[in-house]
Amino acid sequence: MTSVPATVASWLKVTESGLYCAAGDFYIDPSRAVPRAVVTHGHGDHARPGHQAVLATAETCAIMTARMGTGAGDSMQPLALGETLRIGNVSLRLAPAGHVLGSAQVVIEHGGHRAVISGDYKRRADPTCTPFELVQCDVFITEATFGLPVFRHPPAALEIERLLASVERFPERCHLVGTYALGKAQRVVALLRAAGYDEPLYIHGALAKLCALYERLGVALGPLLPVADMTKEALAGRIVLAPPSAANDRWARRLPEPLPVGASGWMGVRARARQRGVELALVLSDHADWDELTQTISEVEAAEVWVTHGREDALVHFATGAGLAARALSLAGREEEGA
Repeated sequence: MTSVPATVASWLKVTESGLYCAAGDFYIDPSRAVPRAVVTHGHGDHARPGHQAVLATAETCAIMTARMGTGAGDSMQPLALGETLRIGNVSLRLAPAGHVLGSAQVVIEHGGHRAVISGDYKRRADPTCTPFELVQCDVFITEATFGLPVFRHPPAALEIERLLASVERFPERCHLVGTYALGKAQRVVALLRAAGYDEPLYIHGALAKLCALYERLGVALGPLLPVADMTKEALAGRIVLAPPSAANDRWARRLPEPLPVGASGWMGVRARARQRGVELALVLSDHADWDELTQTISEVEAAEVWVTHGREDALVHFATGAGLAARALSLAGREEEGA
């Protein structure tokens, strides 16, 4: 793409509420309630309650409503992926981000230049959401959750094979897989189904609402049964999915010799796995790893790269080393949900 004039930073800037597009008078994933918000996906560190108006994909609107009820936003406007909308003086469309169901990149065009706000994204195949779409641009705003060279995620199918091998090895135990309620739980289920595991899977009540929503939105998950309906003996040799904190709750006492399983990009860090009491660490991330982040920066051909959250310094260093203008935005309020 062409070089970026200094004026881009005058209409796309960081404020106390987050990233603000002055030319369209809206915020992208604001950290507090605002009059108009464009939301990239439904995780709580990006989708906040209380906005007067929300623009997002139909799936993200449904997820926000399921998670927040009437607090999701006074007015919610769904926008289909690829559909262009004129807002103020800018043209806006949403492109797939490949992070979770409904996740999108925000593509803004103004004054002959294009900026892409990626939100959270990954480049790996995921049966539960639309694949990432590469959009060439002048300014690329990227996350950096796993923005260090040490983070290179293995193929998801191999991690699922490790889980199934452990289930076969310990038929007397219940495998308790700690997963985030949005995105990770459904992806683990879909990966198990793709690996040929057609037995019922058992879920904690905290996962039931979003799993049912995924089904309603067209993502088949197969038989999911509530743990509450099962006896302790019946769960031997079974796979149970629950929030990561459930392994340390009284709730887990109903399970037969639970074997704690972690499913996150952070499971590649042994200290984190030990800290969480994980016996089987599956490196299953819904974010881009170092190679995907750097590949994407190279392929979008942007003259400027802004890094929003995570391991910002290393990715900024990579971009500047490649001859690009790069800076860290240091946006507050981003967490690890869905890692």
